[in-house]
Amino acid sequence: MTANSELRGDELIAKRHLPAEPERVWAAFTSPASIAAFWGGSHATVPPESVIVDLRPGGEFALDTRAPDGATRRLRFVYVSVAAPRELVFDEPVTGLRTTITIRSASGGTDLTVHQRQLPPELRTAQAADGLASILDALAVHLHATPGRRAP
Repeated sequence: MTANSELRGDELIAKRHLPAEPERVWAAFTSPASIAAFWGGSHATVPPESVIVDLRPGGEFALDTRAPDGATRRLRFVYVSVAAPRELVFDEPVTGLRTTITIRSASGGTDLTVHQRQLPPELRTAQAADGLASILDALAVHLHATPGRRAP
């Protein structure tokens, strides 16, 4: 199974079923080492030392993405809401982009939804939608490869 994503105006929604418990999915989104392992998807890498997670409303979430050509971009967000293990909400302070990650227990694992609102024009593209889907697919690979995994 792969992630699916849909672009609707200034919103991007990606969904994927993961064969892991919600607590493991939550841990992947809140652990710097796990974030570094999957966040770049198929289009970038994330140096583990670049990841900052201050997991509280008002806390910072930041990381560097490195493209195949070596170009590095710093991403910085501020947590708005932290409701373990079911929902994370964070904003990108410059553009106002809001990301809501919803983690729901489902038969055989977890249903994950990433909903981005107020996308800046440069992210309202099929490439951005494919990139977000690839991040969720990389998360599935990461969860499968780490201890405590469920059999697919």
